[in-house]
Amino acid sequence: AYLKKAEESLEDMRMVKTRDWKIATAYYTMYFSVYAVLMRLGVKSEIHSCTIEFMKRFLSDYFSERECELLEDAFNARIDTQYYTDREVKDETINKIIESVPDFMVKCKDILLKITERETSEIRNVLKESKE
Repeated sequence: AYLKKAEESLEDMRMVKTRDWKIATAYYTMYFSVYAVLMRLGVKSEIHSCTIEFMKRFLSDYFSERECELLEDAFNARIDTQYYTDREVKDETINKIIESVPDFMVKCKDILLKITERETSEIRNVLKESKE
């Protein structure tokens, strides 16, 4: 379901003309792609910054530091353009995000195919232990 949402967001990103909506749809394409991985692991996260932190801590075997930063940059750019009129996001940052979105989504699809039950169990166990 979340991959479908990611694909729809990617399609929207390609169609919208305004800068703010390009940023928003780019971010949501990436976010939904990562969230599909979390769903595969059985992890629910309703706070976007927590999802990004989870990605950094538990999916570092799959995502590079640069890819984590890219999602975080997209998150911040979306916030800056959607909620503030006095914040500027550099064109260079926007272009980097938009250009990276399709590959980022493909990578998440690949992770969904590669992640093992053993890895899933290990992540769940670490989460369970941290709750206790």
